[in-house]
Amino acid sequence: MADAQRTVAQNKKAYHDYFIIETYEAGLELYGTEVKSIREGRVNLKDSWCNIKDGEIFACGMHISPYEKGNIFNRDPMRVKKLLMHKREISKLFGLTKQQGYAIIPLSVYFVRGRAKLQIGLCKGKKLYDKRETEARKSANRDIERSLRGDKNA
Repeated sequence: MADAQRTVAQNKKAYHDYFIIETYEAGLELYGTEVKSIREGRVNLKDSWCNIKDGEIFACGMHISPYEKGNIFNRDPMRVKKLLMHKREISKLFGLTKQQGYAIIPLSVYFVRGRAKLQIGLCKGKKLYDKRETEARKSANRDIERSLRGDKNA
């Protein structure tokens, strides 16, 4: 069990802009050069989102840089990638996003036993005052931790 779970990329902007209600794990339908590029860590989730169409779920806006040695086998870096999930999970997500105003946002890409996985989150958007409150809470916790450790720079 050499690499049980190895995180390649995270979407830190999602944690800043959304409340994460639930998380799900989805497989990614990729081509060989895309997998090699992800293994090198050349993936960006910053402005990505997920759509559900005809009972299938797709990741949009996810940028996987072309593999340097991939020549003609490289795909479009911004192509829409199909996600692999159970039908009941997809239908549950579809119902929640249509009725209650949730969004499905990719949170991280990682490998589990050699397979690329995407962690997606069922998210609700934060308002500006929520973002400020979260930032203030983090800052206060940082100050408390610093004082408990007895740092001289605090």
